[in-house]
Amino acid sequence: MSNPYILHMITPAKNLSPFDVNMAVDAGWTTVVPYTQVATAEVNGLVQDAIFSRGPKNVCRTGMFIGGRDASEAMDMLQLAQNAMVPPFEISVFADPSGAFTTAAALIAAVEQQLHKVHATSLAGQRVCIFGGTGPVGQVASVLAARTGATVSIVGHKSDEHPRQVAAECKQRYNVDLEAADGSSDTLKEQVVADADVVLGAARAGVQVLSGRNLSAAKKLKVAADLNAVPPPGIEGVGLMDDGKVLEGLHGAVGIGALAVGNIKYQVQQALLQDMVVKGKPQYLDFEYAFERARAYVTQH
Repeated sequence: MSNPYILHMITPAKNLSPFDVNMAVDAGWTTVVPYTQVATAEVNGLVQDAIFSRGPKNVCRTGMFIGGRDASEAMDMLQLAQNAMVPPFEISVFADPSGAFTTAAALIAAVEQQLHKVHATSLAGQRVCIFGGTGPVGQVASVLAARTGATVSIVGHKSDEHPRQVAAECKQRYNVDLEAADGSSDTLKEQVVADADVVLGAARAGVQVLSGRNLSAAKKLKVAADLNAVPPPGIEGVGLMDDGKVLEGLHGAVGIGALAVGNIKYQVQQALLQDMVVKGKPQYLDFEYAFERARAYVTQH
């Protein structure tokens, strides 16, 4: 009888995400074991407890998932986990805090797809404004967009102070240059979007960051994408199911809704969890790997 596939799921938070548990089981992991309120300093010990119990032949049937709510903390945990391996005792590790890595990857891949399909261009050289860019999804989306060659601005809800802090942190950690903007009033929002090619809404659920009037100031707009699935929409005029739908009165710009991005995110997370099972060698999966998967998915579909 073959040994079962065991996924150790760790999180610094009080609870593990039921969404992630369901995804792991559906992806083929036989047993999932939660570890909550895990401190970064505990990762090394947990990894080494996991790798030595099954022998080199069956160690590939063990994996680790890193959750939580902080992108930087998850990346630190992923690096510590990788450093704790003692080949040939080595397991796959996948970090996706609050789904931020797979969601951000899906968002930027979807935007790339519509830019290519509708406007025959890429993200390189485009001006991208991210409302809600200080959160985990927004931060990762900012980094991914900047790495494609876009000029990215993180827009603050109250001022540009927090966006400037986030931009500095991303520069230090990921070596990307991000701009910061103040979106604390309608006038300031309209100034921010006036030169935008792409506008992204990544604010918390139930918060509208851009009204139709605000968005109408974006005369160069090509794509608007909104991740908010809870009414009211984060970007007025972008529907939940929109997947390249032309936005009325916006000169050919198209919208991408939360459920369209969510479908890609679901497919990517499922694929990465399956990669840990079927690849046969250790995988260390972060937002860059998720972005590769998301790009491949939208190209095929």
